[in-house]
Amino acid sequence: MTVPRGLIVGAPRSGSGKTSVTIGLLRALARRGVRVAAAKSGPDYIDPGFHKFATGRMGVNLDTWSMAPPLLDTLAASAADGADLLVIESAMGLFDGIDAAPGRSGAASDLARRYGLPVLLVLDVSGQSRTAAAVAHGFATFDPEIALAGVVLNKVGSERHRSQAAGAIARAGIRVLGSVPRNPDMALPERHLGLIQASELAGIEAILDGLADVMEASLDLDAILAAARPLDLATVPSGPALPPPGQRIALAQDAAFSFVYPHVVAGWRAAGAELVPFSPLADEAPPDDCDCCWLPGGYPELHAGPLAAASHFREGVARFAAQRPVHGECGGFIALGATLEDAGGVVHPMLGLLGHETSFARRKMNLGYRSARLLGDTPIGLKDSVVRGHEFHYARVVAAGPDEALAEVSDGIGNLIGPSGGRRGNVTGTFFHAIASETG
Repeated sequence: MTVPRGLIVGAPRSGSGKTSVTIGLLRALARRGVRVAAAKSGPDYIDPGFHKFATGRMGVNLDTWSMAPPLLDTLAASAADGADLLVIESAMGLFDGIDAAPGRSGAASDLARRYGLPVLLVLDVSGQSRTAAAVAHGFATFDPEIALAGVVLNKVGSERHRSQAAGAIARAGIRVLGSVPRNPDMALPERHLGLIQASELAGIEAILDGLADVMEASLDLDAILAAARPLDLATVPSGPALPPPGQRIALAQDAAFSFVYPHVVAGWRAAGAELVPFSPLADEAPPDDCDCCWLPGGYPELHAGPLAAASHFREGVARFAAQRPVHGECGGFIALGATLEDAGGVVHPMLGLLGHETSFARRKMNLGYRSARLLGDTPIGLKDSVVRGHEFHYARVVAAGPDEALAEVSDGIGNLIGPSGGRRGNVTGTFFHAIASETG
């Protein structure tokens, strides 16, 4: 059996152009007939959607902080199965993680070290030239266990600019494997939680083909393929990241509720569960023949009016919750509450199955890893079990309501945050997204 090869696309920081380079590279290689797969380091659930469109294969997250090593290795092996090349896109800067046990920081460098993969370093050289060589040299020497495959210069302003930066990097003994011209048309559209999701972009195929055209003209694809190394994969099997919350799971899926980690639903299906999608924005209720309803994260704050007016959805979820579990994460948690104040200050009634009130007008960013000890049996785990996850939202709770807390939550380095979420009867919800049980 052929061992798949891999590499990591990294950068010094967010905003360097990693995602544009990655998805353009993925599509360019796929057009060549390379069986290419992709993964995203860290908890970002938007980029794997772009990876899926670029490769035709489901994307996956590989998060060294949230995922126990057996689960991490199982997901990496599954992502690479049947592929010639696995490309892992870094989150933030290559070495950006948190203080944690060795190999569990959440940084992409953990994956490079664990799987023996080289790094294709994307350098935004706008506003600099020869200084780029100092940055590249720092990456090449910072961690002796991590090798650079080479450097891609991004946002190059002219041939003279390219020559100065590339020449200095080459003299430092580091290969330059491409240079991408400055091009504002390469920017992907964004909103408050990051990129607009690939599934929402009507012109996604044209965007991907355009980026692939740029990468074919700008990168040495043959050299990049040759620089990839065989993945050093363990074979320890793992169960699902989270136990299925039911045999048939009614899963809200539309523009308001769309943030579901691919590895979570894949694990549910592998464990024998069936997912039945329904659309709150189309005023659909969770099907009565399901035994759990899951409201994922998304953008209810952008659709508060239609959700408030969706009477069939509202009545159906209330009827479902009278007998069976209903769980909401982030956006789903917002929808389970009493009210939501939108960006314009208009207050809309939500499902009212929990008592909290949230506001998007009075914004406060919440971002970071979360470790949650569950205070009761819930769809994400049993009482006193610990679930690791991530929180990223701008809405804030302006009235807590009378419900019992779902969990006692700490941040990624163990600082106690306090009670989080709510539970009432069969209804549970929280702002954090569960990624894996601590032992999973």
